[in-house]
Amino acid sequence: MQLRIGIDLGGTKIEVIALGAAGQELARHRVPTPQGDYAATLAAVVGLVERVERETGRRGTVGVGTPGALSRVSGLIKNANSTCLIGEPLKDDLQALLGREVRVANDANCFALSEAVDGAGQGAPVVFGVILGTGVGAGIVVNGRALDGANGIAGEWGHNPLPLPAGDDLPLPACYCGRAGCIETYLSGPGLAMDHARCSGELARPEGIVAGAAEGDPACEASLARYEHRLARALAGVINILDPDVIVLGGGLSNIERLYQRVPRLWCPHVFSDHVATRLVRARHGDSSGVRGAAWLWPA
Repeated sequence: MQLRIGIDLGGTKIEVIALGAAGQELARHRVPTPQGDYAATLAAVVGLVERVERETGRRGTVGVGTPGALSRVSGLIKNANSTCLIGEPLKDDLQALLGREVRVANDANCFALSEAVDGAGQGAPVVFGVILGTGVGAGIVVNGRALDGANGIAGEWGHNPLPLPAGDDLPLPACYCGRAGCIETYLSGPGLAMDHARCSGELARPEGIVAGAAEGDPACEASLARYEHRLARALAGVINILDPDVIVLGGGLSNIERLYQRVPRLWCPHVFSDHVATRLVRARHGDSSGVRGAAWLWPA
């Protein structure tokens, strides 16, 4: 029976999963990510692969989801918020240590792939998977295959400008990437909290803003309404370009239940069509989608 091993290489934890031929979970473990230590990070990944292979008694294919992407020019990691990975030959080093081919993809691509294969987007030809968390990322899956793109940045939706900024959207917030007004600065968890503080003068975490809106707090309701309008505008741009069958939301902010009813109504005026059939749904596998998607980098 085929064994697929997935690694989710995160900033705070490294997780491994072993999947059987039908996608059933056979083993799963996680360890803390060695902070700022590339060699120790490699050793942790190798140790997790070896552990699940001992437990299952089988050798498996290995896929790795990582922040950032592989440069098409150098083969080195770029654009990673885990800075010890930047400029390192992660794929080559893991292949040498594990003695086999390793497939490496952006963690948002892995999220989208998991949800397209056996998650909330199962059976849909085109899936756009969005992570709304500490940062904002996305991945694109077409006919069961995650797209990387010519530059290795397909789906980097969070670092496009927010469409039609005006009024409360201004001034454009600075982004860590060096630009201003990126979608991430508005739609990430920290972006929601900063917007609420700027407009209301109150400090609150995203979950507090959501709870306050549910209880009828006017400032929290206004902040959440601004968030919904911005998310609708940003996703309308995706629909106009990609026209996906399904948009799947993951990350902590995907748990805001009202998004799934309100945002599709709000995006309609911005979509260049008389009818919008694209569905907006919550991820089926939650925070397991990244590691599952890494395993699915190897198809049947």
